[in-house]
Amino acid sequence: MTEKNAENNALLEKHRIKSYVIRAGRMTTAQSNALTELAPKYLIDSSAEKPLDIAAIFGREAPLVVEIGFGMGKSFVEMAKADPLRNYLGIEVHPPGVGAAMMLIEKEGLTNVKVINYDAYLVLTKCLKPQSVDILQIFFPDPWPKARHHKRRLINDSFIDVITPVLKHGAQVRMATDWQEYAEEMLECFNKAEGFTNTSENNTYIPRPEWRPLTKFELRGERLGHGVWDLVFIRD
Repeated sequence: MTEKNAENNALLEKHRIKSYVIRAGRMTTAQSNALTELAPKYLIDSSAEKPLDIAAIFGREAPLVVEIGFGMGKSFVEMAKADPLRNYLGIEVHPPGVGAAMMLIEKEGLTNVKVINYDAYLVLTKCLKPQSVDILQIFFPDPWPKARHHKRRLINDSFIDVITPVLKHGAQVRMATDWQEYAEEMLECFNKAEGFTNTSENNTYIPRPEWRPLTKFELRGERLGHGVWDLVFIRD
C-alpha cells in the first residue's frame, strides 16, 4: 500500500459511517456450535488487521473471489462448489450467517472456501494485499431505503476508493440489487469512476448472469413482480 493510499484510508476510517448494524438475530444451536467446532477449518481471524497470506490459507495459488455480505451463505457456497479452480473468501459481520455458511461448506466438503467474521472495510484496507483480488462480489446489500439512512449504503464513491487498490487489473466487480434507486446509484458511481469499464453493451445493466445462483428471496421477489439489476465492471 502506498503512503497516499494509507493516508486516504486513515481519513476514510476517521469519518466512516458503517454500512451495517449488528442486530441481535436469533442463532440456532447448530450455528453456534459451528462457530466453535468448524472455525479452525474455515474461519479466518482478521482481528489483528494484518495482511493475509492467501496462498497459505488455501494451500494453493489460485484466482481469488471475495464476497462482501454473503448472508446465510447458500448462494456463496453454491458458487464456490461450481467453481473449484478459484478460491472463495466470504466476509460477513453477522455471526448466524457465518455459522450457517461453515455448516454448508462442511456439508459439501469444499476446500476452496474460507470465511471472515469481521468488518469488510477493515479487511479490504488492512488484510488484503494490493492487487490480490480477481473478482469482488456484492449481492443484495442493505439498500437502507429511508432517505436519512442513504449515507449508510455500502456502495458509493468512497467505497470505490477503498476497493480499487486490492483489485487486480482486469478484475471484475459483480453487483446485484432488487432496489432500483440503489441500482441507479451504483451505476452512476461506477460509470463515473476512473479506471473502471462497464461490461454492459449500453453502459447500464447486464442480463441476469448464469453464474449467480437464484436465491429463494429473489424467486419470491420475481413472483411479486420485483425487479433485479445486475452490474459487472472491470478494473482497467
